[in-house]
Amino acid sequence: YSLNMCKLDVTELSPLVTWEEGGEGEEGGFPWKKFKLISQAYEVLSDPKKRDLYDQGGEQAIKEGGLSGGSFSSPMDIFDMFFGGGGRMNRERRGKNVVHQLGVSLEDLYNGITRKLALQKNVICGKCEGYGGKRGAIEKCSVCKGRGVQVLVQQIGPGMVQQIQTVCPECKGQGERINPKDRCDNCNGCKVVREKKIIEVHVDKGMKDGQKIVFHGEGDQEPDVEPGDVIIVLDQKDHSVFQRRGHDLITKMRIQLSEALCGFRKTIETLDNRVLVVSSRPGEVIKHGDLKCIRNEGMPVYKSPMDKGSLIIQFLVQFPEHYWIPREKLCLLEALLPPREDVMITDEMDQVDLADFDPSEQTCRNSGGEAYEEDEEGPRTGVQCQTS
Repeated sequence: YSLNMCKLDVTELSPLVTWEEGGEGEEGGFPWKKFKLISQAYEVLSDPKKRDLYDQGGEQAIKEGGLSGGSFSSPMDIFDMFFGGGGRMNRERRGKNVVHQLGVSLEDLYNGITRKLALQKNVICGKCEGYGGKRGAIEKCSVCKGRGVQVLVQQIGPGMVQQIQTVCPECKGQGERINPKDRCDNCNGCKVVREKKIIEVHVDKGMKDGQKIVFHGEGDQEPDVEPGDVIIVLDQKDHSVFQRRGHDLITKMRIQLSEALCGFRKTIETLDNRVLVVSSRPGEVIKHGDLKCIRNEGMPVYKSPMDKGSLIIQFLVQFPEHYWIPREKLCLLEALLPPREDVMITDEMDQVDLADFDPSEQTCRNSGGEAYEEDEEGPRTGVQCQTS
């Protein structure tokens, strides 16, 4: 099933002109062997799954995968595919898919929910059964000659013309028309009517943002056209407490310095309204930015809701304000804390003072806060900071 099969030479198809139906050989009859190879090659290339099989394992993988040896029951089917005939390939037209977004919360994805969605869709008129009027009253559009489009030629310059293809205004692209007096009074000749459809969308536990829920064949209906699908795309809203990462949930917990050093006990309300009591072990020190987890308290696994990920907690340690403790008691606190590092100071060292850092002031200086700067060539203009 080499891709070279698809590089057809016109001379290869010339015997088809004189084939006799039912012939088995290549001489004086239809070249069935070549047709079978061409049919098999097209079947592989037109089916994404079979094409992947061929890419991974070649011809043997296709055979093991159950290739039927060509899905064309008649030579005319392959001609219809190549040259736009009215055979089976064209008869199996399919309507467009309809895509809707459905806003869901993180609680909805955690617990699962069923939502009703009202859709407006075209359905085949039941009164005329999709004919648009009386049977036999349909005639080819005289304006577009049944093509459904009109080609207008405009001259845009000396010796230059432009062709513009537009939908036929008379038949609205249908290629046929019905006399107004013979039109169906229910659909007015449109063959379809607008109808409200209520569908129930089941959001299962563990589904993800952007996941699709497909309702097959629920799209707009047209005569002689297979309806498309209605595709619901989940759109998760941001949550004020939790963030999702795969099967895990992430939250932040603020604790005081005393709690980080001496232990704490906190509560967390889960997405299914349970309350978890979280505490640290005696003597355990929680540092700012530390990550801890509670196993099996994350998001449910899709299609296996009894299994859950982890709840990850990031700790944010809040330090006390300046001068929160009287100066005379600092020695008592220091005696309880790990000893400080001693530094030997000599007279040659410069002692400096710490000041609060202002990022905006630093940016101003880096931009050239002074109006002039001196260099070897004399003063030159600098860039002044803008002040509001």
